[in-house]
Amino acid sequence: QVQLVESGGGSVQAGGSLTLSCASSENIASVNCMAWFRQGPGKERQRVAVLYTAGGTQYTRFYGRFVEGRFTISQDNAKSTLSLRMNSLKPEDTAMYYCAANWEADSTCEVGVESLHWGQGTQVTVSS
Repeated sequence: QVQLVESGGGSVQAGGSLTLSCASSENIASVNCMAWFRQGPGKERQRVAVLYTAGGTQYTRFYGRFVEGRFTISQDNAKSTLSLRMNSLKPEDTAMYYCAANWEADSTCEVGVESLHWGQGTQVTVSS
């Protein structure tokens, strides 16, 4: 059973920064994609950022439109860790943030994909 454990959430003021981390119990060198999602109160879960890899090489990153260049997703295969650096945080970034990973070949990291593994989430609260 794959375990993904997020950390790094917390409360910050608008304009502040946080770095989220996701530790995987499985080696992520062979992962097909890893992603960060978020779900605010009363909102649907949305993808924040996704990183696709091939043969252990990180080759494609996509970000939600709302990111606007403020966040950076990165993957450390040696540590089996996915990170999300978040700068210039806004109150609307307040949400539970989830890490997800998919090891199946030709798979995607999108809500509703059965082969996607999820973490339990870490709360981010941004005050104005």
